[in-house]
Amino acid sequence: MLELEEFLQALERADALEQIHDLTVGLRDQFQIDHVVYHWLSADGEQYGFGTYSPAWAQRYSEKEYLRIDPVIIGCFQRFDPVDWKKLDWSSKAARAFREDAIAHGVGNQGFSIPIRGPNGQLALLSASHSTDDETWSKFMATHQRDWILIAHYLNQKALQLEKGRAPEPVKSLSPRETDALTYLGMGYSRGQVADLLSISEHTLRAYIESARFKLGAQNTTHAVARALTEGLIIIGGAARAAPGGWPGREEDEGKVRKSAAS
Repeated sequence: MLELEEFLQALERADALEQIHDLTVGLRDQFQIDHVVYHWLSADGEQYGFGTYSPAWAQRYSEKEYLRIDPVIIGCFQRFDPVDWKKLDWSSKAARAFREDAIAHGVGNQGFSIPIRGPNGQLALLSASHSTDDETWSKFMATHQRDWILIAHYLNQKALQLEKGRAPEPVKSLSPRETDALTYLGMGYSRGQVADLLSISEHTLRAYIESARFKLGAQNTTHAVARALTEGLIIIGGAARAAPGGWPGREEDEGKVRKSAAS
């Protein structure tokens, strides 16, 4: 049985994905659960993984395109902390049918996943699943969750190191003007208002937006704003235009917009 430190050392020494797969089998046996699975996804839907699910379930998951409706995947995209499967939204007919199919293929009625986010909309998750009652599973998560978070991040790092084609591309930085332009657009301002806020012409603003869009590999302005948010290149949060509260320069900037609209 692998102890945590022994597992991490073995993971560090691994130089092939087959060895990592064997280590996930060791994790399953150590924690005496049904399954351990690593799942990697790109923003455009490419996916790969390894673990202890049966080949029949892996094939069925792909053929049925369950990725589109899997509440675990959706939940991990929406969260940064460990995801307890029981607390996800299984209310839709498609989700309930998926869950029944998964249980029928031996996935287990309980599970939790550790989401790991990367640049360019990439997401990976390490999942543990088992067939047991709610109380037993809650105790399992409370006891082992901290170790699983550590394991998930080390395992993801090693998997991307070995699968170099899946490692995220370096993010191109935006200029201050490009950052300002996308930030204001993301806050809900029109192009005319953003140009006024930045004291530039709409033609110049368009050049900044197009430059940012090219750097981010975005199809349009909305896509560029979304990519910039995902990459952490712009921050909106509570500073969204309609949000309560203030942000530095807000009154001055909105004054410029009101003055421009009145003239």
